Amino acid sequence: MSNEIEIGRGKRGRRAFSFDDIAVVPSRRTRDPEDVSVGWQIDAYHFDLPIVAAPMDSVMSPATAVALGQHGGLGVLDLEGLWTRYEDPTALLSEIAQLEPTQATRRMQEIYSAPIQPELITQRLKEIRAAGVTVAGALSPQRTQEFYQTVIDAGVDLFVIRGTTVSAEHVSGNAEPLNLKRFIYELDVPVIVGGASTYTAALHLMRTGAAGVLVGFGGGAAHTTRVSLGIHAPMATAVADVAAARRDYLDESGGRYVHVIADGGVGRAGDLVKAVACGADAVMVGAALARAEEAPGQGWHWGSEAHHPELPRGERVSVGTAGSLAEILFGPGRQADGTLNLVGALKRAMATTGYSDLKEFQRVEVVVSPYQPR
Repeated sequence: MSNEIEIGRGKRGRRAFSFDDIAVVPSRRTRDPEDVSVGWQIDAYHFDLPIVAAPMDSVMSPATAVALGQHGGLGVLDLEGLWTRYEDPTALLSEIAQLEPTQATRRMQEIYSAPIQPELITQRLKEIRAAGVTVAGALSPQRTQEFYQTVIDAGVDLFVIRGTTVSAEHVSGNAEPLNLKRFIYELDVPVIVGGASTYTAALHLMRTGAAGVLVGFGGGAAHTTRVSLGIHAPMATAVADVAAARRDYLDESGGRYVHVIADGGVGRAGDLVKAVACGADAVMVGAALARAEEAPGQGWHWGSEAHHPELPRGERVSVGTAGSLAEILFGPGRQADGTLNLVGALKRAMATTGYSDLKEFQRVEVVVSPYQPR
């Protein structure tokens, strides 16, 4: 059955769904939430929580990366952010939080024009390693060639290559493109790469040897790619498509399992539940953690797209402060809006539908049930 819709006589399009368009359906069995496991493992690294923090300055500092790691998640530091451009960026983070909306983009472009200092990359990663948590740092595909050796020498456990869209075959007329397959083959550490939002793009990334694929394009709260570039990937469909690529690659490769990490559109607890239900092994969250009292953004949230020097494709958005990092992860919730107790909500959803671990829960029944948030 084709779900293609005729847009006009000369164009057809496939119907795609966001997390708001679907819902999970309870089955005949229920469980006690205490009996549910939400842990996952990628390569040699086990995590108690399927929560990966987005490498964004509003979400992750070395200190918050350590705190999330101690809670059982994975913090990923943006190695092109303020922490690798300035010795102490705390005053600048406060300034960004207080900027007038009309000046925000221009001032952020100025602040982020300072050069990345390799010695600061080394220093920040060592700070995280000293705390005894899993060390992860992210570079964009454009900067990976330039700085990856510094990152590897500093000692990361997991290396993240994250862009709004990443392909295994980037074509450039004026620069030596990053050959992902060769690059990943030569590295000694597992690489998580993305975003990809289609079956084919994800399959190509899996064939490069990546340990995990980030799913999403412009789906996050701070992105404006839909209005600035006309590009948007509804996340429920994107995750389900990439999960199908994971299944087919498992057969093709003779048993190599590549982890699927939903990246974007996971702003509240219910989105996290639905991301796993569509096939994600873990979720990369930005806005949900930017609401923590400890978050460097101080109630504001932005990504690297917000200060792009030529074509900003994001903005600084107010997400407010909901509670401490521990309350956002584990509660107790003080309001019923899905901002607090993300882990408790996931466990309860799994228990209510009768599943005991994340891999099982990926098989839960879902329905198309469009919902307009209040």
